[in-house]
Amino acid sequence: MNFNFLDIRQFDFHELHFYTIFLRILLSLVVGGIIGLERGIKSKSAGFRTYMLVCLGSAMVMMTNQYIYDTFGSGDPTRMGAQVVSGIGFLGAGTILVTHRNQIRGLTTAAGLWVAACLGLAIGIGFYTGAVLGGITVLFILTLFEKVKILIEDRTRTIDCYIIFESATDFHNLLKHTAKQAWKIIEIESEHSDFDAPHHIYEITFQLNHNDQMDHFMEYLEKREGILFVKKIRQ
Repeated sequence: MNFNFLDIRQFDFHELHFYTIFLRILLSLVVGGIIGLERGIKSKSAGFRTYMLVCLGSAMVMMTNQYIYDTFGSGDPTRMGAQVVSGIGFLGAGTILVTHRNQIRGLTTAAGLWVAACLGLAIGIGFYTGAVLGGITVLFILTLFEKVKILIEDRTRTIDCYIIFESATDFHNLLKHTAKQAWKIIEIESEHSDFDAPHHIYEITFQLNHNDQMDHFMEYLEKREGILFVKKIRQ
């Protein structure tokens, strides 16, 4: 088919030829790179290059699948794409970690890799509108919704704290003070200390009163005598 380079209306962007292949590769790099850049800024395990490669690889799989279908006139044009959707789970699983505090880290990164692969599949088959809108939505979720998540956590009256006490007496004194302040303790989990000194480490979930401010509560714990270290745990 002969195309006038200046007349873009003559192109069928759903067929495979040099221009559509170039467009899909470029678009997959842009979409994957934008998502990966946001993850990389936050120093996540999978960053800029990883997301670009995942999105590009998925697009290449779909283009290869389309090429086989168009060239040989047989086979399922979605078969290879289905393998990507299931296979990307192995890569995503490598970004999920369970810390020594039994916290799960990397779920958002793993989900982002899976979505990047899906966007790559959409680009590879020529579903440009869906891929672009989907990429914008993903970036919107990772940026704006992160602020919403933090806002919700700050407004809630439940707070999880990782606390290192100097002694068991200090731990019991905090429990007594908690009862006086009408704070509720939802859950307590003890941990073995890695220090030579007999420090006591606990993960405690507090429920504060409606009039209590989260920041003031954390400042109180940080200044309280007998507490060596305290950190708010974000789930």
